[in-house]
Amino acid sequence: MNAPFRPSLTRVRLADPGDRGAIARFVAEADGATPFHRPEWLEAVTQAARHPAHVLLAERGGAIAALLPCHAVHSPLFGRALVSSGFAVGGGVLGDPAAATDLFAAATELAVRLTCPTVEVRGGVMPEDGAWHIKRDSHAGFVAPLAADDDAQLTWIPRKQRAEVRKGLGHAMEVRIGRGVQDRDWHYGVYAESVRNLGTPVFPRGLFEAVLDGFGEDADILTVLHEGRAVASVLSLYHRGAVMPYWGGGVHAARGLRANDVMYYALMCHARARGCDRFDFGRSKTDTGAYHFKRNWGFEQQPLSYAVWSADGAPPRDVNPLSPRYKAKIALWQKLPLGIANRVGPFIASGLA
Repeated sequence: MNAPFRPSLTRVRLADPGDRGAIARFVAEADGATPFHRPEWLEAVTQAARHPAHVLLAERGGAIAALLPCHAVHSPLFGRALVSSGFAVGGGVLGDPAAATDLFAAATELAVRLTCPTVEVRGGVMPEDGAWHIKRDSHAGFVAPLAADDDAQLTWIPRKQRAEVRKGLGHAMEVRIGRGVQDRDWHYGVYAESVRNLGTPVFPRGLFEAVLDGFGEDADILTVLHEGRAVASVLSLYHRGAVMPYWGGGVHAARGLRANDVMYYALMCHARARGCDRFDFGRSKTDTGAYHFKRNWGFEQQPLSYAVWSADGAPPRDVNPLSPRYKAKIALWQKLPLGIANRVGPFIASGLA
């Protein structure tokens, strides 16, 4: 039997505003799509951080066969790069893998035109061109199915971690879920303090606002309160049956209260109630505290692949907080008063896309 006829790719081009609807429909149906392929994500990053979005389209017979979403990131501190996608843990080529080579070539050409010496691709099909450096063991993802009900979900958590959740539940903390002004205030306050304590600058509040506004009902905030004070909070994304707790943290008191443990358990129960069947714990750098925390919850690591291309041997950006060059800066940042960290941090963090 003859193989079915497939028209060859007619062209790779940059999307224009009139393509938004077709891109949204393609992302909604394509296998492997992530929240970071969605137009809402691309637009939120551009709006909040001023990093222009560029979507490369590979077309076949006048229809989208594959696409590669990118942000042109410009930072006086961290340099310039074309990133797929900005502030994301995923991205890359979506659609027909046969189009990947053409899309990667178009991305390097676009980077040169935009004076971006580096292209970073996070996930998806990896380039086969030897000019790209592929990393396959630096990060891992963590996804697991949700249990049938709240009790089964608690039982699913391994014994030692389940004991921590039970200790937290014993503090009778209140869980609030919403998207309003109060929810946003709680979340930003908790998240800003959490990342300051870790020694990293906080992202602009406008990024969280733009994502919440753009995603609508596909994003919300879950906050854990103790005696009326927000002690843990997470902004989550919902995409095609999966919940992803994306920006979350806790204040200093959260550890003793096990508020973060309560937060993630409550989110699992909430996500199931709204129709989700999977919990995507996101990515972590291999062998870090976050990596082992997720494994303690019963999640199995799934290696993630990343690709980096540099023009004419230019060194890639170094935005890895574990890099030795940042050790002293992180120690200094942890000592900053929160007010100063919150004023200066968004300017720095905008370049970490």
